[in-house]
Order: sequence, then C-alpha cells, then structure tokens
Amino acid sequence: MVRRRLRALRRALVPGGGVTGRAVAGGVWLTAANAVNSVLNLVMLVVIANFLAPADFGLMAIALVTLGALESLSELGLDKALIQREEADVDRYLDTAWTLQIARGAAIAAVLFLAAPLAADFFGEPRATAVIRVIGFGPLILGAQNPGVMYLDKNMEFHKRFVYELGGSLSYVVSGVALAVVLGDVWALVFGVLVDRTVRLLASYLLHDYRPSPAFDPELARELYGFGKWITASMLIYFLFTSGDDAFVGWYLSAAALGFYQIAYRFSNAPATEVTQIVSEVAFPAYASVQGSVAKLREGFFRTLQVTTVVSFPMAAGIFAISPVFVDAFLGETWEPVVPVMQILAVHGAMRSFGATFGPLFEAVGRPDYSTKLQALNLVILAALIYPFTARWGIDGTALAVLGVSVIVPVPVYLVLRVVEGSLVRFLRTLVVPLAGSVVMGVSVVLADRSLETGVPAAEFVALVALGVAVYAAVVLAAERWFGYGIFALLRTMRESVA
Repeated sequence: MVRRRLRALRRALVPGGGVTGRAVAGGVWLTAANAVNSVLNLVMLVVIANFLAPADFGLMAIALVTLGALESLSELGLDKALIQREEADVDRYLDTAWTLQIARGAAIAAVLFLAAPLAADFFGEPRATAVIRVIGFGPLILGAQNPGVMYLDKNMEFHKRFVYELGGSLSYVVSGVALAVVLGDVWALVFGVLVDRTVRLLASYLLHDYRPSPAFDPELARELYGFGKWITASMLIYFLFTSGDDAFVGWYLSAAALGFYQIAYRFSNAPATEVTQIVSEVAFPAYASVQGSVAKLREGFFRTLQVTTVVSFPMAAGIFAISPVFVDAFLGETWEPVVPVMQILAVHGAMRSFGATFGPLFEAVGRPDYSTKLQALNLVILAALIYPFTARWGIDGTALAVLGVSVIVPVPVYLVLRVVEGSLVRFLRTLVVPLAGSVVMGVSVVLADRSLETGVPAAEFVALVALGVAVYAAVVLAAERWFGYGIFALLRTMRESVA
C-alpha cells in the first residue's frame, strides 16, 4: 500500500506520459514553488518594513523601474521562441542565444552605470544614482546563466524549476532580512537581489548538463528574432503598463509615496502575480504542443480558466476584505496609507490573473501580436487616466487609473473565443461560481471584521482568514452539488492524467 501510494505520488510530481499529465505535474510543482516563494517574500517584506523607511522602498523601486525600462527595450524573446518551436531538440540555437544574452546583460550594466545620474535627476532623488549603478550588475550576472534551463520549460520539467526558483528566492529572503537588520537601509534590498541572481546563475549549470560556448550564427539569430520581435514589443509595452504607474508616482509625487505604493502593490498583487506566472509557464508550452488541434486548445483553455479563477478570485476578495487588519497587525501605523491602495489593487490583481489565461494561448498559436496590441491599448487608457486621477486622489487615484484599464476586457475575450472556437455562454458559466463565492466571502469577512474586537490584531487576522476560507469552500461545494460546476470532474481528470 505504501509503495503504491509513493508510486502514485511520483507519477503526479515527476513529468511523464502525455502533454496533459506533464502539464498537470508541472502545475503542481510550479504551484508549490510559487506558493513557497510568495510566502517567503511576503514574510520578508513584513520584517523589512519594520526596519526600512517608505523612502527606502521608493529608492529601490526607482532603480528597478530604470532597470526594467532597459530590460524591456532589449528583450529578445529567445526563450519563448525556442519553446514555441515544435522540434524537441534546439541545441543548435543555444550558443547563439547565450552569446546574445551575455552581450545584452553587459550592455544594460554599462548603460545603467553611465545613465544613473540622469535617471536620479529625473526622479529628483540623487541618492538613487549609486543604487541604480549597483542593481545594474543583476542582468550581467543572469545573462551568463546556462541557456539549457530553457529545456526545463520546454519539456515541462517543472520539478527542476522548483529547485531553481526556490534557491534564488530563499537566498534573497535570507540575505535581505539579515542585511536589513544590520544595515537598516535600501542596500539590504539591493544586495539581496544580487545574491538571488548569483544563486540562479549557479543553479542553472547544476540543473542542466548543456555547456554553452561563445558563438554567433546570424541566420539562427534572425530565425529566432522573427518570433521574438513580437515578444520584445510586448515586453516593452507590458513594462510601460505595469511600471509606468511606479515611474509616474516617483516623478510626480515622491520616493516616499512610491514606497507606499510599491508595498501596497506587492501585498495586494502577490497572489495574482504567482497565479499569473504559473499560468504563463505551464500553459504556454502545453498549448504550443497541441497548437494544431482546436478541440484540445479549447478544452485546455477552459480548464485553465476554471482553475485560475477558482484560485485567484477568492484571493483578491480576501485581500480586499482583510487589508485593514493586516496592516494593523503586521506593518504598523506608519503604513496605514496603503490600505485603500491595497483594496483597489486587489481587484486589479483578480483581473490580471483572469487575463493571464489569454496571453499564453495567443503566443502558442503563433499570434503574439494579439498580446502586444492589447497591451498597447491598455497603455493608452492608463496614460489617459493616470495624471488626472493621481492629481485628484494621490496614490489612491493612481491605483484607480490602473484598475480603469479593465474596461477593455471584452476585446481579449472575443479574440480568445474566436481562436479556440468557444462559446460565450460556457465562458460566463466558468466565471460565475468563483465570482459569486468570492463576493459572498468578502462580504462575510468585512461584516465579521466590524464585529470582531479581540484587541489582538494578529489573532483577528487569523480568524478572518479562516472564516473566509470556510465561506468560500461552502459556496463552491454548494454550487458543485446543486449546479454541477465541475470541480470534482476536473480533479478526477487531473488525477487520471497522471495515473
């Protein structure tokens, strides 16, 4: 009995068999990795927020925004181009890809070193100059990593990705917390990032046996960039959309305001970010492997949508409901201005995770231009809203402007249903249960919070979380019993796929 259970567990966790089985096993591993990473990072932020000032987080955000701009401008999309290729063995491309990545990392580091004073002047923060220069070593370190780690995604060997991700995150958290206690300033965050990049570099050579050498084949490079150019454009627009609000707050308001905004975003969107990452990394290679079958794409999309919304919608509702008691219990009075921002961005986080089901599908069927054009439309709406909203309501207004881009949701829904030849009725039926359950849960937690007065904020937080989980589970189980939502059927399918 014990051996049989161990064999079943191994089948569930080690990729093998068909595409569905490997995708499910990959989802298990990535969920574990992202859950652990999320918990570690949130714990680290709670601890560090008690040692660092909001302005320190603002300085780090300025450096990361500056770095992100260059990374997006120079994104080559090589990994996704290699994963999307239908042939299993892409070794002949790897040396060229490695050489390009190293050159890109060196160029980013050099430009940041020279341009740091200009960026600091733009944000009105002279202290940011040194921070920007040091953080620039990150892409130089990571650019030298083993290009063979791409196979971990292409072959859906996510049990190895678990080790890769966990090693980097754990080193970041441990070093960041230790340095925060010792230094008590922004350098704890900066050096923590560099430690993370170094550990990932080492792990990449331990986890895959490919050993690159300097080489460059112009023909292979052009072939890869034919697909990657849309990823480059998409990443640039995505950066402007996701980091443009940070840049605007840092420029228009102050580093301290940016620190508040960053902490609010990190806590409110952490679950959505992890769900989004899992969906992108598992769904893209899975979709790419069945891109020739519309029926398989359709079933895969609706299952992905169901799993994503069942998990992410209650997370967003829970964050909205417990933000006040969370800040009171773990961050303290200094951070109270982040509460309304967290609540607004929690709703945005739900929309982000919901929308994450679209992009991998477009890319897998060879239409990355859809994602790029949709992100461009998001950017236009954000640009139109962010100034008047921020001028009127401060960082609360910035958050409302970010949420305002959700008005375009019908457009990607129409496109994705056309790609998979799916029905709108089925799409809406997939959403109704997690949405209704999340609303009921959120209202229940808010009402309980108003009546629960223990005098111990941490105890109230734990009690409210437990209540929220119980209420949501009850609603979903009731929907399964009365309307046949399909949760048990989905679980059975997942179990059979790895049997």
